Amino acid sequence: MPRTSLLKFHKPALTSPLKDESRRCLRNLAQHRRGHIPPAPRSRSAAVLVALFVGRWGDLHVLLSRRADSLSSYAGDTALPGGKVEPRDRSLEDTARREAFEEIGLPRDKLRVPLLCTLEPFLARNKLVVTPVVVLITDQTLRPILNDSEVKTLFSHPLAAFLSEEPPYPLPATSSSPEDPLGHPERVHDPSSESSLISELTSEVNVETRDGLDAPRENEETPPYHTFRDIDGVGGSRMRMHSFLTGREGEGVKPVYGLTSAILIHTAQIGYARPAAFEVNAPGQNSNAERIAHAMRNDPILRDAAVKEGLGRIWGFEGSEGGAGRRRREKGKL
Repeated sequence: MPRTSLLKFHKPALTSPLKDESRRCLRNLAQHRRGHIPPAPRSRSAAVLVALFVGRWGDLHVLLSRRADSLSSYAGDTALPGGKVEPRDRSLEDTARREAFEEIGLPRDKLRVPLLCTLEPFLARNKLVVTPVVVLITDQTLRPILNDSEVKTLFSHPLAAFLSEEPPYPLPATSSSPEDPLGHPERVHDPSSESSLISELTSEVNVETRDGLDAPRENEETPPYHTFRDIDGVGGSRMRMHSFLTGREGEGVKPVYGLTSAILIHTAQIGYARPAAFEVNAPGQNSNAERIAHAMRNDPILRDAAVKEGLGRIWGFEGSEGGAGRRRREKGKL
């Protein structure tokens, strides 16, 4: 069955009202086809799951988690479910689904959680090529089972809010600054709760339920919802890092930042077919494809992995060892 027909096939399971804007977003994502991209080495590949669901008022939300404080890397960060490709994974979609199942208990069932699209890969700062896999949760009775060794809390955020500079709900004046996203550990979702994932998470993010609880008091300063900073990127170009407050910083949840925010901005731009209300890229910033190609040819970790897996020629290396390796070998003969 073509992917474009999945939405119609699963429509009866979507018990929440679906706004026209949300319907168009899902259709655009289901019809998205990424361009041809040379394969990255499996040993340096990863995938994340952009799991969307329809909230109580017809808006699309994305599942996000706070990583466990005990993790050796990115501890406490706000992230999408995901991780590195493992030998038994048959595809990047398999990787993303497996990781989501292991981290938050999201079933791998493609009927209840159908695929919408696979997006263009991103280069992470730890030299992994990360591919976002976008799915739609159609079963609103699902309940998460958090893996406490990997995930501290689970929450959601409106997808369209990643194109805006205005928060989707009132921000508390106590929210941490996106430049210094610190907080204290507290669980947002209780995995022992009998309520479903959809009903519990949408009740947390709905404006009506949060209004009056998180709204700043008079004369209190409210931090900006969206901020960014430009850093040095791959190949000498600048790179813009975006940050979005979740409104839960007082509960220990960090803002959505860096790679996660870049992926969600890109997902929202494709789905809603409109530009962001802010400049997404830094002046002269290279595209994701350009950054990956440059790193693949010049970064020793990625280049050596490509050579080891027989991908050197695909990425334009000279011979099987790559241009840099050949130049070093020839220089040693002089």
